[in-house]
Amino acid sequence: MSPFIIPALALMIPIVAILSKLVFQPWLELKERELAVRGTETAEKAAQYAAQTERLEQRVRVLERIITDRGVDLSDEIERLRDKPLN
Repeated sequence: MSPFIIPALALMIPIVAILSKLVFQPWLELKERELAVRGTETAEKAAQYAAQTERLEQRVRVLERIITDRGVDLSDEIERLRDKPLN
């Protein structure tokens, strides 16, 4: 075994560490920015879905009110027709 292998390896370890930091640091920052953008997009979509759900719930409430009010009116009308004498 050559006596230069150990010092060469000792010098290569910090060089590899520095190079990997230079390569991976920008990559990690890019990934963080991508995640931030996706998070913003997801929040916007969630707000849109919440607004749409609220509109649909309001429409269902109106329909329920129409149906229940109409049911009472219809019941009263049927009772009036029953009580009405035939000519």
